[in-house]
Amino acid sequence: MAKRKLRMGMIGGGSGAFIGAVHRIAAQIDGQVELVCGAFSADQQRSKDSGEQLFLPSERCYGSYEEMIITEQELPADQRMEFVVIVTPNHLHYPAAKLALEAGFHVLSDKPATLSLAQALSLKTIIEQSNCLYGLTHTYTGYPLIKHAQELVADNTLGTVQKIVVEYHQGWLADQEAESGKQASWRLDPSQSGISCCMGDIGVHAANLAEYVSGLTISKMCADLVPVVPGRQLDDDGTVLLRFNNGAKGALLASQIAVGEENGLRLRIYGDKASIDWSQQEPNTLWLKFNDQASQMIRTGVGQFSSRVQSAIRTPAGHPEGYLEAFANIYVNFVEQVRLFQQGELDAASQVDVPDIEDAIRGMAFIENAVAASNSDQKWHNFTI
Repeated sequence: MAKRKLRMGMIGGGSGAFIGAVHRIAAQIDGQVELVCGAFSADQQRSKDSGEQLFLPSERCYGSYEEMIITEQELPADQRMEFVVIVTPNHLHYPAAKLALEAGFHVLSDKPATLSLAQALSLKTIIEQSNCLYGLTHTYTGYPLIKHAQELVADNTLGTVQKIVVEYHQGWLADQEAESGKQASWRLDPSQSGISCCMGDIGVHAANLAEYVSGLTISKMCADLVPVVPGRQLDDDGTVLLRFNNGAKGALLASQIAVGEENGLRLRIYGDKASIDWSQQEPNTLWLKFNDQASQMIRTGVGQFSSRVQSAIRTPAGHPEGYLEAFANIYVNFVEQVRLFQQGELDAASQVDVPDIEDAIRGMAFIENAVAASNSDQKWHNFTI
């Protein structure tokens, strides 16, 4: 059977939304996805206008995600969307995913997956009952050198992991005036964002990256989350001390009030033989460091990589790849997963590298455990789900 583009629907991401455009670009980089419909805003007219600006037929530009899912479900199988991507504020992730899965559509969702851990656990049950696929856009796992770093840890190049330091610093919320903007207003609103702003928005990315690369899981936490800017209900800065399941120590620092910082995600993992150092703002460079020999600068596209890493590299060495390409790697892997599913060939041996509901659950558990630890006078708290 000849391959064809998969038909995608979008919930959220309309006019003025930053992440919607990023999703659409990433989905189309490999030419394997076609956007066929959408409910792009909670405002019905804005939703329809946004769809028409993307040159979608007016009858496929819906006024609500409920209308879209119900209507698409009734279309012939060779016309309806095959999966839906959810790029709304957090409070809509769960109800939109639930409705889509129950209607038989695969789901790719922005993180965090839900508004609460209870919702994430409920979503797992819905996924199992629906027999549909679910993916989560933890974008930074899509970088080629992050996948290579994961392999360096797994093949014992670093030895036993002893310490992990991950930080994610931004400065865009340092100014109180930023709160009036669309991107800030919902993130600082507990009814839309949940119980955390900074940890829920970027801290969860840092936690996911630490676990993804190290192969370890967080077992204990000690947290200090605060709203630095007066009048805010949710944290805009936080520090979390970590312990991992192998006994390694760690620290996670996240801030959205770090003036001058752009998107400062950095991961350092220290073993008893060597260490690695990667920064998202210089994503084509990974440092491998030792005590008894010169440090090695590993560059994307230079030298030998595994087939898994090589498949994530899109351009020749010296042609910088970044956020959009990493995002596209999430999409192309999810599409491959859907194709295998449709062909009845998806099983545990397929090993398609897509963040899933288990990552979603750990992400929500991280947020809730961090907030609980910060609100307590007790020093160490078990990481519980």
